[in-house]
Amino acid sequence: MSPVPPNMDMRDLNKPRIDRSKFSCSPAKIGCLAVFLLIAGSLTGCGAARAVKYYQLTVPTDAGDVEKPGAVPVRLLLGGLVTSHLYREDRIVYGNGPEQLGTYEFQRWAEPPAEMIQEILLRELRATGHYRAVYMRRSNVTGDFAIRGRLYDFKEVEGGAMSTRVTMEFEMRDIKSGATVWNHYYTHDEPASGKDVPAIVAALDKNVQHGVKEVVDSLEQYFASHPAK
Repeated sequence: MSPVPPNMDMRDLNKPRIDRSKFSCSPAKIGCLAVFLLIAGSLTGCGAARAVKYYQLTVPTDAGDVEKPGAVPVRLLLGGLVTSHLYREDRIVYGNGPEQLGTYEFQRWAEPPAEMIQEILLRELRATGHYRAVYMRRSNVTGDFAIRGRLYDFKEVEGGAMSTRVTMEFEMRDIKSGATVWNHYYTHDEPASGKDVPAIVAALDKNVQHGVKEVVDSLEQYFASHPAK
């Protein structure tokens, strides 16, 4: 029996000895680990390279300020659309039941929906040539009437058949008197031709074009029945 060193507890003799050579890192092991990490990093990089697809609504050609004979002698100022933060961003929104909304990760709008609709309405009003001028509302622009809107729905609607819902409302205020003199409410579900995102985008585009046309026609009817002085 070997003598016990004076500084060792007798209980230490009963503990199993650890073979530390099993835990040593040889150069070969380190090299294999480095290669493994490089391969894992390459695979992760390939998986994260999915491209984002962008879509936009059909914007009519800007006709400028072309005033036709018999045009209403007023200047219209078009303000922005008040809406949910979902429609001030670029994500395409879908409805998952009556109370839940979701967004597509890799399918997005080129511009926020509220801004695209404002631009479409501006160009459609200008293209009619029925007004002396139509401008975006800014601090340095003067006008006779101010138009503002609210966008409530601009989304894919799931159900028995795929469709899209657009709900928006516009009102016009006489800048001189401050009175609201006109408003128009639009809501419509437009069927989609398929279940993929391009079909949903096409249905939303058709829905918006129809809604904007309604707004333009309604404004013309107002000024026809309320001649500007």
